Amino acid sequence: MGGGRPVRSHPGEAGSPPPSPSHFRLFSPPLSQRSGVAMATTAHPYWPRSLPLPGYVASERPGWQCAGAVAAAGAGLLALGWALGGARGGATRSPARRLALGWFLMCAGVHGILEGYFSLRHRELPADTGLLADVWKEYAKADSRYVTSDDFTVAMETVTAWAWGPLSFLTFLAFLRRHPTRYVLQLLVSLGQLYGDVLYFATEARAGWTHSDPRPLYFWGYFVGLNGVWVLVPGALLIDACRSLAAAQRALDRPRHKGH
Repeated sequence: MGGGRPVRSHPGEAGSPPPSPSHFRLFSPPLSQRSGVAMATTAHPYWPRSLPLPGYVASERPGWQCAGAVAAAGAGLLALGWALGGARGGATRSPARRLALGWFLMCAGVHGILEGYFSLRHRELPADTGLLADVWKEYAKADSRYVTSDDFTVAMETVTAWAWGPLSFLTFLAFLRRHPTRYVLQLLVSLGQLYGDVLYFATEARAGWTHSDPRPLYFWGYFVGLNGVWVLVPGALLIDACRSLAAAQRALDRPRHKGH
């Protein structure tokens, strides 16, 4: 215990049994007063505040830098997808379709790199350093399940990284080259993203919304706002894919008139 003696409300009398381990834990000095124990084991910004997080190392970067890096990378991929959509047959593509191209390219990057990192490093994340680790530590203020290797979160992000990430890139290529499977891929990816996000919100709702810092930036900005984008956009793309596939099926079902 680093030399600190447990404080007892009633000094032990002769012949009394030794204090139990729980007694020492209850009355031992604060962690910051015990030598040889790193403050990083409990001093963290996550909710609930009693969350045990041994080995935690604080981020090296302020939150605005982490959020700014992700926003800049996402905007860059979105713009690249838009530009490529205009360069290859862009004259016949609507602005909405070019924006969808940018969306799928951005999703490929976010799912494959950011969520791929989490899938591989979730156990080491609390002690990890570096840009990607700091990004997740910043987001974890909105959902501390990301720094505790929560089973559902790890499973969901693993599927997202290794299924929806590559499929998002294939969808981008399919639209760029006008491949006949493009709307099938759009439907598949959008449905998977929407389903995962609904489960993500539902599991936290059942837990009583206990893992998020209640301040507006983290709960409404990060947790609700960022994840809400992956409900609204995939929902709209899912409807778009269903309409396009239904129109193709109607054309295929239309009776063919034989020429005389």
